[in-house]
Amino acid sequence: MLHQTQADHVFRSLRKDILGCRYPPSSKIKINEVCKNYGVSLGAAREALSRLSSEGMVRIEPQRGFSVSPISRKELEDLTQCRVAIEQFCLKAAIDYGDVEWETRIVAAYHRLSRIPEREPSRPEKLNEAWSDAHSEFHLAIVSACPNDCFLILRATLYLQSERYRHWSVSLAPDDRQRTIDEEHRAIMEAVVSRDKKGACKLIKSHFERTTADLLALAEAARREIA
Repeated sequence: MLHQTQADHVFRSLRKDILGCRYPPSSKIKINEVCKNYGVSLGAAREALSRLSSEGMVRIEPQRGFSVSPISRKELEDLTQCRVAIEQFCLKAAIDYGDVEWETRIVAAYHRLSRIPEREPSRPEKLNEAWSDAHSEFHLAIVSACPNDCFLILRATLYLQSERYRHWSVSLAPDDRQRTIDEEHRAIMEAVVSRDKKGACKLIKSHFERTTADLLALAEAARREIA
């Protein structure tokens, strides 16, 4: 593979493995092992790790090398607060500028998401990657008509950082929550396509905050308190 192709390959693969907790939070990342495991050059591995660092997925420390970024209760709560503000801005703008094709994308994205189980049927301790992809597409669809690219880029970064917490929490215990996420997604979808700004913003805030509460509750139940 060419250097750039190698860098793209290890960037996508390593990010997926970090999200899937194959590299747990705060764990050391040995660059020689990255080269061996993903079959790439040292330069490509360093480039990929630098890109992951800019996304907040990896930490680079002088004299200590690379490690997976740690997780903390405060970061999760701060992240959720910031996500709510950014998502509501993008959502209101999308409702202002969205057309019929935008509405169609939202309905189609919800339909796909609603047909996929959140967890792997045979491995309830593992998040279903197909659901994760569909979930990302749904939340992107509802804000995709926002014309402000800077806000959309910031939103995407915050979403990715929050996914680390979701994947980590799923590994702690089977899902026994008294919560129907599909109903929350349906309510958001219906509010957005009906152009109900106030209702949609209220629902998205509740959706994000409830997810955060669930993650912290799972950590507490599993006696895996985060810093």
